[in-house]
Amino acid sequence: MNAETFTTNPINLNKESFTTSNTTKNKPKHKNTKGLMIQAATLLVLLAGTFLVYELQPEFEKLHEERMASFWGIVLIAVTLGLLAIKGAFFAYNLFLYFRYKPVKSVSDDELPTCTVIVPAYNEGKLVYDTLLSLVASKYPENKLQLLAIDDGSKDDTWQWILKAKEELGDKVSIFKQPKNMGKRHALYRGFNVGTGEVFVTVDSDSIVKADTLRNLVSPLVTNKQCGAVAGNVRVLNNRKSIIPKMLNVSFVLSFEFIRSAESALGSVLCTPGALAAYRREAVFACLPEWINQTFMGKPSDIGEDRAMTNMIMKQGYHILFQRNAYVLTNVPEKYKGLYKMFIRWGRSNVRENLMMAKFVFKGFREQSKVGTRLLWLNQAMSIFLSYPFIILMLFLVISYPVLFLSSTLFSILVMSSFSVLFYAKKYNVSESFYAYSYSLLYTFALFWITPYAIATASKRGWLTRG
Repeated sequence: MNAETFTTNPINLNKESFTTSNTTKNKPKHKNTKGLMIQAATLLVLLAGTFLVYELQPEFEKLHEERMASFWGIVLIAVTLGLLAIKGAFFAYNLFLYFRYKPVKSVSDDELPTCTVIVPAYNEGKLVYDTLLSLVASKYPENKLQLLAIDDGSKDDTWQWILKAKEELGDKVSIFKQPKNMGKRHALYRGFNVGTGEVFVTVDSDSIVKADTLRNLVSPLVTNKQCGAVAGNVRVLNNRKSIIPKMLNVSFVLSFEFIRSAESALGSVLCTPGALAAYRREAVFACLPEWINQTFMGKPSDIGEDRAMTNMIMKQGYHILFQRNAYVLTNVPEKYKGLYKMFIRWGRSNVRENLMMAKFVFKGFREQSKVGTRLLWLNQAMSIFLSYPFIILMLFLVISYPVLFLSSTLFSILVMSSFSVLFYAKKYNVSESFYAYSYSLLYTFALFWITPYAIATASKRGWLTRG
């Protein structure tokens, strides 16, 4: 199933549907071979780095002796070991939390709340049509489901596809058109004000949901009155079109099914993704004026609306949870340029919202334990604060010890990414799991500059990935 071949037939997205191996029978063999060759080449490079580390062991020992003979060398080693210990301890903590996490089972039809699903769209073309049809195919009581599609002043044929969906779906969908392109936040704002549901669900207009996604997503809001928002489980829709989506598909599994599971065990998921999230109505309206008028360094915020909403609901004392059984497939960039633009937008949002979170996370924002939430913030803050020292150190090592730096970096990637490989292999597919190595290699050598750049340009506006 992909966006081009989607029909109104009920969707069957089982475990195998989220891997590439079981959905590529008609795909040209040379494309599969290309993916295998990239994974094999990645492994060879990492193993070569490991071999170099072994061969250059005398050089490493010599460098260590030189560092131990100087004050700054001792400081550097101590700081490095300290950071590794902190990161290692935090990983162990996340692992403990992951095993504590359990998704909430869907409640009965009678217990399900009335639900307004908002789909903002800008220059999405046919994808928005596919999204709306997948939502209508949901196993959610029709009398409790309100579906809103909002065209944010698109310049392509998005509105025509929304009209086509309206023609086919009739009263099952209500459609709106913004007078001009005002940004995703304003499109959602209109949906929040029009919607009548007890629960709001936001879905990106390039995404496909599983039939039981909506009911699974909103169930925690029924069973847990302290829950104010729920994050869905995001996977990649276009993971058969190029190598980057394949890498991101594996990366998303760790980001959502491991990291957000751990965060959910603390009731503190840090971001409910725009691709799929649910919000309690009263929680949204308690912060809606602040959210729509949010600024950063005197400029209106036009990015990071999902992370901002999460922060503002958490600040009210609500728990933010993750539903592993609420799947959505979404499109991601297929080229390097689109990828780094998406990461820059995420990075800027991360900087802004970590600063916002710092204003309340060490206060009494909720009655229950706040220690875990504070540790999550500290871990993110440390990654941001250390980005510039890391770049400076990396450049120093590249200039001073290029071979030692390259070999040790490749060995580190092999070791540290192996958890991602094993995690994906156990849950989904062994052959695809090795894309975790390829992604780490790409990020380390081609995307390492994202966070420092995002910090330096945090005040800049613009979505970047919409033409």
